[in-house]
Amino acid sequence: MKYTISALLAASLLASGSLHAAPQTFDFDDPKGVNSISFTLDAPLEQINGSGKGVSGTVTFDPENPSETTGTITITTESLTVTNDTMRDHMLGEGWLHADKHEEITFVAKSMSDVEETDKGITAMLTGDFTLKGTTKEVTVPVTLTYLPDMLGARTNGQAEGDLLVIRSDFTINRSDYGIKPGQNTDKVAEEIELRLAIAGAAPDA
Repeated sequence: MKYTISALLAASLLASGSLHAAPQTFDFDDPKGVNSISFTLDAPLEQINGSGKGVSGTVTFDPENPSETTGTITITTESLTVTNDTMRDHMLGEGWLHADKHEEITFVAKSMSDVEETDKGITAMLTGDFTLKGTTKEVTVPVTLTYLPDMLGARTNGQAEGDLLVIRSDFTINRSDYGIKPGQNTDKVAEEIELRLAIAGAAPDA
């Protein structure tokens, strides 16, 4: 009898979703090509605005335990673009980002703190290793994670079913910290680079 009651209780908990869901791995290589980052450098003489679409990576997320979120997001350096073609050539050239040698920009998530649930999703401070032009620095940035169960079908027009995870973050880095012409050309190229991302990852149903 005790065994039967225990079995029924376990089945009830499973049916109601009360047991912890297993962590899921979300793929940010978006076949729609919508995922992108944007950046701004606001110097006294010029404001430079650009974006990058070469986003990929995976993030492991458990909606029942979001503080254990881990993963890596990568952007191909060559995918970065600005409105002026000559300026883009300079940006990707050896003196600035040297895209031929440093092909990727990465953020490796290590830990989360100040985790809170809000009406916009889960907000937290995310600490990780940010690598740009071959230099890695530990940074802590604000992040919002929005978990959207069973919404992959809406994003793919029914071509795939599963869950979505949207990551949003706005943060600033200093180009001198990453060896990008430290202290040079500051009248036209700001020292601070403002980065913004809003990217969606997919966890298709098995």
